[in-house]
Amino acid sequence: MRKTLVTAVCLAVAGTLALAGQASAATNTGDFTVTFPDKRPVTTYYVANEASLVSGNITAKSHVSWQILDDQVVDMSKRFTSFKITTRLETRPGKDNPDAIEATKTCDLTKLVNDHYTWFLDDPASTCTVPSMLYDGDVWWSSDSTVVYDVEGDGKGPITKQLLGSPLVHG
Repeated sequence: MRKTLVTAVCLAVAGTLALAGQASAATNTGDFTVTFPDKRPVTTYYVANEASLVSGNITAKSHVSWQILDDQVVDMSKRFTSFKITTRLETRPGKDNPDAIEATKTCDLTKLVNDHYTWFLDDPASTCTVPSMLYDGDVWWSSDSTVVYDVEGDGKGPITKQLLGSPLVHG
């Protein structure tokens, strides 16, 4: 009886701990503003980088949204020749060590940002997700991203923006 009770208590505690640590996410949002060379509206782009731990796997994702800064007549002209985001799942052996890239994915959002002058939907169409990896609690994990865009008609070529990474996930 005592052994059965101890086993039941241990299973209950283990189940509670497993549920408590089953899903968590660490997110930071960064932004940048693009000024176009003509009457197209100045627009701010926001990127939320998230490292999420679900059922023993960790993944990285970057959600992109944007809005024009001044109200005006809706301008649906082409804004970008290209607009791509690269999302990275990174690790480091210690909190203060440099990052090592474990997985990466590049998503082409050119059509989406050109077709919508403002976008605040939390939608897979504007989210770049890296495939999940088995979580190792001995290292520090984070999500990071870089946006590379080329403004239509400005003659400057591609511009690179490094966005604020997620907080570190550990333990």
